[in-house]
Amino acid sequence: MISKFDSKNTFYQLNLKEDLPIIFIHGVGLDHTMWTPQINAFNNTVITYDILGHGKTPLKKEYITFDDFSDQLKNLADELDIKKFHLVGFSIGSLIARNFACRFNERLKSLTLLCSVFQRSDNQQQIVNDRFELSKKSRTLSKQALNRWFTDDYLKNNPKIYEKITNILNQNDIQNFLKVYELFVNHEDKEEFNNIFSKTLVMTGEGDIGSTPEMSKKLSKVINNSILKIVPRGKHLCSIECPDDVNNEIKKHIDG
Repeated sequence: MISKFDSKNTFYQLNLKEDLPIIFIHGVGLDHTMWTPQINAFNNTVITYDILGHGKTPLKKEYITFDDFSDQLKNLADELDIKKFHLVGFSIGSLIARNFACRFNERLKSLTLLCSVFQRSDNQQQIVNDRFELSKKSRTLSKQALNRWFTDDYLKNNPKIYEKITNILNQNDIQNFLKVYELFVNHEDKEEFNNIFSKTLVMTGEGDIGSTPEMSKKLSKVINNSILKIVPRGKHLCSIECPDDVNNEIKKHIDG
């Protein structure tokens, strides 16, 4: 496993194998380690990294856009001399992946959008607005998120995962977290989806209340050459709770 910083101070890990690379983008408040169940699951080279303002990657800008995150990814791929790759984005990582695909689709062999929000209802939008306001006031990240991200049985039977994710949340720089979280909260689904022509997998957990199956169904309909998969039993972090299901669907997608 290679662990390094690129020239822009993006921290990344690279698990070098023979097949075309897969690059994974994590969610807001998390870091590259959320992809531990995926690191050795593929015959492909796997690259995970910390997005701006998360983990070991700094964030110096006062105002940030999704283009900044896409440029971060492009710079990393360029420095690693990766001309084409599979891209997997989770939650806000899926929004970054959508932005990247619209701008640089020629770089993608395939696209996977995991637990992606799309066309929030007024009520759903109000809920995320309220969570954002609470985070601003409390200056903390709520552990209640884990109850939305995992099933109750999984949390009960996997206390070490609860502790790991909680520790990641607690290590966030709250200022940077709020900058990125605000971008997620205010996202308006204005991407040029017609610019996405690589084969696309849209997938979420059947119990995900934030990135619902209905959202994924609608998203799949507006992306050409896309397929929809709903992970049984899983919630938002189905990549951790149901790794075999998620990994197998990604494998079928990238190998198909």
